[in-house]
Amino acid sequence: MRSKAQGFSSDRSNYPVIIIFHCPRIEIQGGNIQTLVKYVNRRASSTFTTTSNTFTKAIWIEFLAPAYNVRMSMLLLMYIVNYIDRISAAAARLRGFEDDLKLKGAQFASILSIFYVGYITMQVPSNMILSQVKKPSLYIPCCMMIWGVISFMTGFVTNYYSALAARFLLGFSEAAFFPGALYLIARWYKRDELSLRIAFFACGSNLSNAFGSLIASAVLDLLDGVLGYSAWRWLFFVEGAFTILVAIIATFILPDFPESENISWLTSSEHALAKARMREDTATEVTRPESLNQYNVKSMKRFYNVSAGNLVLAISDWKVWYMALAELVSIISSSHYLYFPTLTKTMGYNTTISLLLCAPPWLLTAVWCLWLSWHSDKTGERCMHVIVPHFIAIVGAILAMSTMNTAARYVSLFLVAQTNAGFVCLIAWSSSTVSNPPEKRAVALALINAVSQCGNIAGSFIWAKAWEPTYKLSFAICATFGMITIVLCLWLRTALKKMNEKMDCRDGNNDEVMNSARKRWRYQI
Repeated sequence: MRSKAQGFSSDRSNYPVIIIFHCPRIEIQGGNIQTLVKYVNRRASSTFTTTSNTFTKAIWIEFLAPAYNVRMSMLLLMYIVNYIDRISAAAARLRGFEDDLKLKGAQFASILSIFYVGYITMQVPSNMILSQVKKPSLYIPCCMMIWGVISFMTGFVTNYYSALAARFLLGFSEAAFFPGALYLIARWYKRDELSLRIAFFACGSNLSNAFGSLIASAVLDLLDGVLGYSAWRWLFFVEGAFTILVAIIATFILPDFPESENISWLTSSEHALAKARMREDTATEVTRPESLNQYNVKSMKRFYNVSAGNLVLAISDWKVWYMALAELVSIISSSHYLYFPTLTKTMGYNTTISLLLCAPPWLLTAVWCLWLSWHSDKTGERCMHVIVPHFIAIVGAILAMSTMNTAARYVSLFLVAQTNAGFVCLIAWSSSTVSNPPEKRAVALALINAVSQCGNIAGSFIWAKAWEPTYKLSFAICATFGMITIVLCLWLRTALKKMNEKMDCRDGNNDEVMNSARKRWRYQI
């Protein structure tokens, strides 16, 4: 089906993947942007105007969003698999993992934490590589295949040291995914669109906790002893094989960056729109090459491709370190996710029931997280959308410390899980706060995530066996760090608000920027 209007054609066919959303393909003959404006004006509920680098949400909703969402949905599936591989040891613990490997004392916690040593080590270098390779559609799936193989081989470990090595390598190979995916999302979506998209992506962690426990329950019950392997070994075999399959599929679906040439799933005019809307959103003084002069970075043939210069820009930005600290503290407050099956088992149920009970809290968190992020994008408010879930989790931690009643204990798990929803909003806030150029943003996002993951290393040791079954001290630690997160967010909001006021004063007296994109760029608070 085709429709034409003054040189404009709309073709709803020829999508390379299954169409989940209705979206016309667009092509402007001669690249006439104003022709597109007239066409969309007739179809939109209200009129708008545009220049070659200013596009409204009507064009975004009409043409680009559906095509983007189809491609980016692949990241959600990849993240679900990523997290399932990461937390599989927690489920394996319930069916002989510790006994078969003869683990003692804090050795299981060490196996969990060593993952994040490898994870932290590779994140910044990986994103620096990605910003230069320019092919996330190949780079990220290849890394996924590697960690899928390692996850599969974890089923063959025989002692503490081989398990340590497998977990370290798993973390090292998984390091490319999360910061790389955040960077990819930030390259395709504008700042006022990021929260919901990042939430949709980051909900993979909540869904993986839910579905991962269901998968583990089935595998641990049905495959124990098959071909002579223990049930926990089959858990790694199944999850590793599925990871490899998803990685192969991802190579055909994941997009490259908007600046890439010959993007087959966009027409030339759609491609031009995609690049123009991002230029508008990222137009800020930090993108000027002069901003590197003060750092004396030498031998810069092209500003955007100099890794050293962008690394300096990232590490010299106080907001990067502050966001990393806030995320680190938030992660410690949500460290219960590493031991969620253990917490449900303290209610007195068998392994199967304990794993099944893990699913409802995380499914509720996923729904709440999506609504919270949608509302954050709609209102443009970030701070309170981080604070409220952390406050709810603090209430849950206090409830868990107060009683061992089964019903109350289970309700407390629903409440403490809400920390993850706040963390997702915090990630979106971090991404929208870090300024350009894109390569600096890639390094900054990786640096924030790498530093924040130190919280998982600390969190692995919070839930000591000596404190079970009540884990009162563990919940108290989580509540304390939740309060610290709230304080950090309130201070950041105040600081960014003052910076916005300074930009208002500066730009208000400068006629050259009154109508520019830089005039409209402000920190989201």
